[in-house]
Amino acid sequence: MIRLQHIDKHFGSHRVLSDVSLALAPGQVTALIGPSGSGKSTLLRCVNLLEIPEAGSLELAGQRVEFSETARPARETVLAIRRRTGMVFQNFQLFPHRTAIENVMEGLVTVQKWERERARQRARELLEKVGIADKADAWPSTLSGGQQQRVAIARALAPSPEILLCDEPTSALDPGLAAEVVEVLRQLAGEGMTMLMATHDLRLAASIARDVVFLRNGSVVEAGPSRELFTQPREAETAAFISTLTQTLPGAWGG
Repeated sequence: MIRLQHIDKHFGSHRVLSDVSLALAPGQVTALIGPSGSGKSTLLRCVNLLEIPEAGSLELAGQRVEFSETARPARETVLAIRRRTGMVFQNFQLFPHRTAIENVMEGLVTVQKWERERARQRARELLEKVGIADKADAWPSTLSGGQQQRVAIARALAPSPEILLCDEPTSALDPGLAAEVVEVLRQLAGEGMTMLMATHDLRLAASIARDVVFLRNGSVVEAGPSRELFTQPREAETAAFISTLTQTLPGAWGG
């Protein structure tokens, strides 16, 4: 489904990612963890080409893109990759002048050119799926953070992406509201949705992700099955990072 090989990304003289490789199979959930500034979000944004790497390659559902410092991918290639992905942002990124259902409909109507009634029906189904069908006509400003994030998840799912990318989906929420979002993501994982998420929330990573990649200073330090990495990390850097957050782990293992 997804293969990133030897990805390098820098902003000016600052190298954010260095020789990063990872692969996801269809239906696999992988979490990117690591301290702030480790490159998690940048790597996620490289998958849907919101950021263009300077070296390496991306393969997504059979479509391969090679990167170099001297040439950018064609616009058609970028759009084709983005159509295969859905993105959930840390701070929701909802349109404040659109209701919940209109936010979910927006991309279907303006980008995919669906008829409004068809888009509205799809949006209603997705709002029901994430547990807030009763908030369809609510303005974002009247919703809790957890409800806003669930609208954002429904919006990301609207065009039926092949992979869902989640950038710190619970970090802006208090624990109670975060639990609502975790449950929605757990449901999607159980249904076989392919997901790649960047997160500081080790409970989210431990309970949903099959595999975990620990990044530090733009490089992969360790990667492996989540239970193994969280309980028996091979690298001292991984163990030190996890030890600072062990209070999030009790009871986190989710089937």
